[in-house]
Amino acid sequence: MGKVEENKKLKRDALLNTAYELFTTKGIHATAISDIVKKAGVAKGTFYLYFRDKYDIKNNLVAHKTHELFYHAGFAMEKAQIHGLENQMIFIIDHIIDHLMKDLPLLNFISKNLVMGALRAALITGKDADNDIYERFLNMVAEDEYAYQDVDVMLFTIVELAGSAGYNSILYKEPVPIDAYKPFLYRAVRLIIESHRVIQ
Repeated sequence: MGKVEENKKLKRDALLNTAYELFTTKGIHATAISDIVKKAGVAKGTFYLYFRDKYDIKNNLVAHKTHELFYHAGFAMEKAQIHGLENQMIFIIDHIIDHLMKDLPLLNFISKNLVMGALRAALITGKDADNDIYERFLNMVAEDEYAYQDVDVMLFTIVELAGSAGYNSILYKEPVPIDAYKPFLYRAVRLIIESHRVIQ
């Protein structure tokens, strides 16, 4: 990476980090672009080189933070040598839930955005194939002992269920606190995966 590219990355990272700090402390609606650039120490024009508006930077942050969650969970899964699609998906979900339980500002920030839109439109920007969450999921499916149909629907359903149900269970203890809810959630994930298996 050249000096100019490195400088651009530093400025973009400073804007992202500052925006995240302000969004999670002041709130998105109470944060102005002028607040972000002032705290980041960059010119207002620099903001618009990278982002259209504060909702664009928020969407980039949701994608980035979500990517980090899935990436670290995937790394932990590989280190633990978990095999089989059902076990792998449950390990990843469990890892993410445990992280979000300790980081409520992050949970509130990403809200229920752990959905296919984030996974496909925003997360699949990885320059490095190893960091591409969707590709890693497809590899997990391909390496499983079973064949699957409607894989995108399966992923969407699992992520949507885990995202919204986990959010409500962690923050509001609905329908029950998350530790009590996990067995029900994971049983549902196993049933979803099983329902997408191709009958040989």
